[in-house]
Amino acid sequence: MKLAILSDTHGLLRQPVAEYLRSADAILHGGDINNQALADQLKQYAPLYLVRGNNDKEWANAIPSLLTVTLGGVTFRIVHNRKDLPEDFSGVDAVVFGHSHKYLEEERDGILWLNPGSCGPRRFHQEITMMMAEAADGKLRVEKITIPHEAP
Repeated sequence: MKLAILSDTHGLLRQPVAEYLRSADAILHGGDINNQALADQLKQYAPLYLVRGNNDKEWANAIPSLLTVTLGGVTFRIVHNRKDLPEDFSGVDAVVFGHSHKYLEEERDGILWLNPGSCGPRRFHQEITMMMAEAADGKLRVEKITIPHEAP
């Protein structure tokens, strides 16, 4: 199963990101999507698993702040800010989060921690990044995708 992992799009779907979404079987979004229109647009590519971020206001009241989903035999816990995670990680293989706009891929205590960074408007002079991942038979392989700053 091919997964696109995004966060902090802040209302912007860049064309290169959309190209990656075309091949995705599912999209995991770590919050700060910023509006319903973008959520609806992402759903046109693949099933969307989305959590509410700190910039997702009244329009996002129905979106959960924490979500657990199993895809390709891999159980993901998705949250916007990792400090809001509950302490129990039983059965969790990977944590997807955002908020910092900084890419992170790190294994700790048997759990893969994934922050795809931000592929929305560029902030703080950081890279524009996302992840593509392959989940199969309970195993996860992740690839960092860097989007050129000039990309629309």
